[in-house]
Amino acid sequence: MSRFLTAAATMQTLSATAMEEASREGRREADIEHLLLALVLSEQKAGQVLRGLGITLDAARDATREQHAAQLRSLGVSIAQDEPGRITFHETEGYEWSERALGIMSRAGEGRRTGDAAAILRGLLTEPSGLIAGILQRVGTTPAAVTERLDDAERIPEHPTSSKNMVQGRFETFVPAAIAEVWALVSDAERMPEWEPQSGTVEAETADTWIVHSRTEYPDGKPAKIKESFRRRRVTRAVALEPTSVVWLIEFRDAPQAITRTLAIELSPAAGGTQVTLTSSWQRQGGWRRIVGFLLRSLQRFFVWLQLFQTGGAISRVFR
Repeated sequence: MSRFLTAAATMQTLSATAMEEASREGRREADIEHLLLALVLSEQKAGQVLRGLGITLDAARDATREQHAAQLRSLGVSIAQDEPGRITFHETEGYEWSERALGIMSRAGEGRRTGDAAAILRGLLTEPSGLIAGILQRVGTTPAAVTERLDDAERIPEHPTSSKNMVQGRFETFVPAAIAEVWALVSDAERMPEWEPQSGTVEAETADTWIVHSRTEYPDGKPAKIKESFRRRRVTRAVALEPTSVVWLIEFRDAPQAITRTLAIELSPAAGGTQVTLTSSWQRQGGWRRIVGFLLRSLQRFFVWLQLFQTGGAISRVFR
């Protein structure tokens, strides 16, 4: 992935997660502590480093609340904090970054910095307010220890994969739940409305095949604008290897010209939860469609990535 796409994808994923965390507190502004929580859940090396140090989402949430309370007490203020509620970001509007959080994210892409999660984490570790250092101390580590682990992790090269015969999109995410719990969710077609953003109602057709009707409106109340021929999908569980992988075949019953797609979900244990890899793929078309597809390849990849990002976010949200 290019530097620009890496930075854009990182900004998108961290923004959504951080604002989800802010919404639990009834806030519309995501600040640096929400950015840290988002990094704890990141699939990139920054998230792997934080979780490898034993920092779970629950521990980071508790440490953040304790640090805020301690800062208020130091000013002679004692206020009972309301218990956070559920995530409502996907149902509401009007969210934005605080100036200092936005500044850290912006500087992470300047100069030779790549704009990825590691660059953003480095910016947080040197943030001068003391909030992040205080939170890290409460979870048993320090900015220096995180920096050292991050230096080690970034020395390990990554090896991307590709396929010439398939159009393919891939997205990785971290889910703060045991692999068995995640498997129970993503391998059950009847639970698709919980984790697949376009799914509404589900009815069984055979033992391994279901008909999924698209939702009529999104969680924020906006109507779902979907063509009539794409409102019904036949989903088939083609592979189910508990608890590590499941492959879904997706066909549109009323649009026979549409290409059958696969959604492969791979699960692996990770510190504090489960690493989830989503891969969407379909055969390349021939003739003029192949030429058009080639010309629109970058745009096509972006929309596939966006769809997988939304699915990955929905899976994570079930357990948060």
